[in-house]
Amino acid sequence: MAFPRIALNRPAFPELREWVPACNNARQIHSGAWIMALPRQTIALLKSARQLAVETSADAILLLTETNLDWNEVRTALEGCRLLVAAQDEELASRIKREPGLTVLDSHPGPLPVRDRLSMALLEAVAAEQLRFGAHVVALYNGIEVEDRPDQIDSMSLIHLDEHLERLSARELRRLHTKVPLETLKAVVDLATEIGREGREGKPIGTMFVVGDHRKVLARSRPIGFDPVRGYSRKERNLRDRWVRESVKEIAKLDGAIIVNKDGTIEAAARFIEVKTEGVNLGKGLGARHWTAAAISKVTNAIAVTVSESTGVVRIFQDGEIVLHIEPMAPRPVVWRQFQLEAADPDGSPFNFQEGQRLASTK
Repeated sequence: MAFPRIALNRPAFPELREWVPACNNARQIHSGAWIMALPRQTIALLKSARQLAVETSADAILLLTETNLDWNEVRTALEGCRLLVAAQDEELASRIKREPGLTVLDSHPGPLPVRDRLSMALLEAVAAEQLRFGAHVVALYNGIEVEDRPDQIDSMSLIHLDEHLERLSARELRRLHTKVPLETLKAVVDLATEIGREGREGKPIGTMFVVGDHRKVLARSRPIGFDPVRGYSRKERNLRDRWVRESVKEIAKLDGAIIVNKDGTIEAAARFIEVKTEGVNLGKGLGARHWTAAAISKVTNAIAVTVSESTGVVRIFQDGEIVLHIEPMAPRPVVWRQFQLEAADPDGSPFNFQEGQRLASTK
């Protein structure tokens, strides 16, 4: 599902302003530092966002920012609208929280692609009960990404959360064309979401399960060290048993993958998977665990399930691609359907936005 996006072209040489107290375009903030006034283009975009929010009865305006802004001007331009702010990092978020009347989300994804940062901010807003599941949101963000340089907002999208967010159910797993029985797949996914939500002993855990086609998977892996499931009976290693799943949460703290037979029996744990990632394309922001999961699912008939240590997000891989993105929210996990951001040609027809493409300017 792609969102239409409105974007502003940046001039080659943006207007410069003096960073001095006497300048009318600067103001002093709580820390004693001076902050620049918003460019005219940004103010115009904020006012357009307000108009769109009013006309569509949007629940909120979500603003992703990579730098501090003149929040007095932001509030003035968005007067009467509910504003949620997501900062790129924790330090920036702490500075913005000093501003009165702003709702700042506790989502600090760091230097990820804008699509991923927008997804994380929306999910954090739902988890924090700042947005309902079927909310309509006007999103403002920096869509023209320039490395090593924070920029102010230049793009706007209207997002309908009911098109991208729903409670996880067995129906989602049934849609996967695999020889792995639903009962086994559900046991692994339930365990992964519990690990993603709870971690272990209060600490986050990242891990990977590879389910099905276990002989080929074992042939493409090697033990990292001692195998913690070696010597146990098949019954004592079967993930369909709730008590076994609880024990595996401790094993998940170890490095390496957990290899699971299609009947739910753990065949091996703490395995290093040796597979090339050629032909796999996951984009930016995902680490070696996710690339390995995609690669092993591409060269075998296995399903790979990963838990992100940094976010707790559970991803399911099949045929080298992410087929499900699960947020381990309490009390019940939800499926997040990714989206593509689009810009518009001058004639109004949309085209897919990719880094480096020129965007149509708004009048």
